[in-house]
Amino acid sequence: MSSSKVRVRFAPSPTGGLHLGGVRTALFNYLFAKKHKGDFVLRIEDTDQTRYVEGAEDYILDCLKWCGITPDESPLVGGHYAPYRQSERKSIYREYAERLVAQGHAYYAFDTPEELDHARKEIPNFQYGQVYRDTLRNSLSLKTAEVEHLLDNGVPHVIRIKIPADESVRFHDMIRGDVSFETNLVDDKVLLKADGMPTYHLAVVVDDYLMKITHAFRGEEWLPSAPIHILLWKYLGWEAEMPQWAHLPLILKPDGHGKLSKRDGARLGFPVYAMNWLDAKTGELTPGFRELGFLPEAFVNLLAMLGWNAGTDQEIFTIEELIENFSIERISKAGAKFDFEKAKWYNAEWIKKTDAGSLMPEVKAVLEDKGITVADDDYLVTVINTVKDRCTLLADFYQQAGYFFQIPAEYDLNAVKPKWSDTKTLFFSELMTRFDEAEVWEAMQLEIIFKYLTEEKALKIGDVMLPFRIMLVGGKFGPHVFDIAALLGKEETVKRIEAALTAFTA
Repeated sequence: MSSSKVRVRFAPSPTGGLHLGGVRTALFNYLFAKKHKGDFVLRIEDTDQTRYVEGAEDYILDCLKWCGITPDESPLVGGHYAPYRQSERKSIYREYAERLVAQGHAYYAFDTPEELDHARKEIPNFQYGQVYRDTLRNSLSLKTAEVEHLLDNGVPHVIRIKIPADESVRFHDMIRGDVSFETNLVDDKVLLKADGMPTYHLAVVVDDYLMKITHAFRGEEWLPSAPIHILLWKYLGWEAEMPQWAHLPLILKPDGHGKLSKRDGARLGFPVYAMNWLDAKTGELTPGFRELGFLPEAFVNLLAMLGWNAGTDQEIFTIEELIENFSIERISKAGAKFDFEKAKWYNAEWIKKTDAGSLMPEVKAVLEDKGITVADDDYLVTVINTVKDRCTLLADFYQQAGYFFQIPAEYDLNAVKPKWSDTKTLFFSELMTRFDEAEVWEAMQLEIIFKYLTEEKALKIGDVMLPFRIMLVGGKFGPHVFDIAALLGKEETVKRIEAALTAFTA
């Protein structure tokens, strides 16, 4: 690694929601930067105005904020290398494209979209490159005077890189080792579009150079573009300042066959976006991990473990621990299968690990969304501590905690009625009296009262424990039943037994 300060960038396009693969790219960049006391830059690559979606940039910023992945430089906070939106840097790129043309490494192409469509139809596997470029309308095939005439008259044109024939482009990838590409298989990509906007290929190289990026981490799907970018670094005379490359493994479908997509999530019933995304163009809502009830700490933790490990058995990491342990050497070359059950396990572990006071705002929001108003925050914290080990998603707090705030609206009568008897009616009628007379209201004392009464009535504890639970919570769930009664209080517990008896004996 060079002695210069580490600078990495996450450079998404504002074209839609943020796939978990994109968030993981941001996370790995961030972890590497912080590990090496470097800078994490957010750059918005909005050069493709046809695919730009209103609200997508704010959404990206919100996702990173929710995850705790805070950029040191961005369109929002600025920095020494502003602006950080490529559309605001448009005037920069033409100079470099024209320099490449002057050096003979690029050329003007005047082909119309119709002419290119015709070529694609006429020529199987058509590529605009060394085989066909001389037969098309560009500054390599046309006379100099004609090219000057077309340029002077403002005829629409693009600038394309001139890929050399019979060469190998080699570079070292921090994850994959030495990689090489044959130039004969690479086409002459457009660098500057007819509207003056750069394509990704030119903009990413120019911006990485001007922003002094030292390491470029991006998804494996960008690997085929690498030879174009390597050649541009070389042709622009910046080879010595070229960043170190790392192409991250794909996140795969649960069966391991192919890259995980939004459609897979919809088909299999889990989100693939960090947060809910409402497409302003289509009105389509794509669900996110946040709204499903994931904690950001759990989401970041599970993403980090997709394709990376610390070399130990440890699986639960805080962001600080991830920074401390992170290394590129421990990123796998192979794709990482996404396992939603494992993702939920991470969330359950983080709910257990998180202080009840920290969970309170989220749990309060879940309950209020279901019409439950919480007046006593201290009581809510006690409830959260009582039930959080039973919750996988934040939404689970409604079922696991809601009954502490309102009497059950319905009961699991199928679990009670078939085995109900007059003896049980008498037992619970007497239990109300005993509870009403109890001088100490705590779980252990209530359990003693309950067990003594079962012995008196010659009942088995198992015969009346489940009905008692259902009386208090409505179903076969929740923590230790006497802990529930202790928290509900004497008056509420007795009231619930009485209400349930009416339902059970109807």
